[in-house]
Amino acid sequence: MQDTAVAPPSERGAPWREPDAPAVPHVGERPPTYAAEPTALPVSDPAGLAAVVPDTAIDGAQFAATTLRAVSIRGDSARYRGEPRRDALLTVRFGEAEDGLVLTVLAGPARRADAEWGGAAAADAARQLAAAIGRSRAELAADLRAGARDRLRYGLQRIALQAAARLRAEGGAEPAPDAAPVPEETASLHCLLMSTDPAATHRVAFGTGPGGLYLLRSGHWIDAYAARLLHHPDGQPPLPPAALPAPRPFRFRLVPATSGDILLLCTPGLADPIAEEPAVAHFLSSHWAHPHPPGTVDFLRQIQVRAKGYADDRTAAAVWTE
Repeated sequence: MQDTAVAPPSERGAPWREPDAPAVPHVGERPPTYAAEPTALPVSDPAGLAAVVPDTAIDGAQFAATTLRAVSIRGDSARYRGEPRRDALLTVRFGEAEDGLVLTVLAGPARRADAEWGGAAAADAARQLAAAIGRSRAELAADLRAGARDRLRYGLQRIALQAAARLRAEGGAEPAPDAAPVPEETASLHCLLMSTDPAATHRVAFGTGPGGLYLLRSGHWIDAYAARLLHHPDGQPPLPPAALPAPRPFRFRLVPATSGDILLLCTPGLADPIAEEPAVAHFLSSHWAHPHPPGTVDFLRQIQVRAKGYADDRTAAAVWTE
């Protein structure tokens, strides 16, 4: 029987990976401290199994020349210690055709040593915010199609701050009057709102607390919230951080839906290494240089790129525009 040659994956449209490449890659000279795969399971209560959170959640969609990939992964340190994933991810669609909206919510509790907030509070805040968006779908869809920046900012700020206040309230008791002040921007609650109308020219990112909104354009990373280049394009040391403004309870950006752009929204577990470790940003940009978006499994693997010193939960949503 004559042998039939089979084209390698790279020629069949699938991303090519070297045979000896690790399942979960890392950057830097030394591997991270913790194992790359889940190890210890969290302890569960037989009476509270409805609250069990899986190690990883993944989602995706295609609509109006847009491809969405979203994932939430338990951090390496939580995997090692048998702690549950505390980040939450929620992706929903409201309405149809030109009147439809696609919303992705990324929520994470405080990264403070005294924080008592967990994944249940983050998931509840995400659901509350999404429900408010759904109830206001008609108005928000019209404003998004029209690019009505001021109306969108006003309405979304009210919705986001209400959900963030609930997230803080579910964290436990109020601090004592003589306690040291704690920054208000401790929990992370960020959203990406898009229209399913093919004629819509913008999408909106908004939220509160730490997190990142990055735009990959022509191979260069841009901090879209701050409107500044993230790294030197020629591989020199990273740009010095901009002067930190006073803490803001709400961040908002109306982003044009430009062909070829990749928009990435993420919680601090991924936002920090992208901003602080150029090799992580380069790893993602090199894998996303292909003309087609990755599949959901490939996206999961790419978001897991590891760097020593970064072991928190990672939750991210990325959008490719044709």
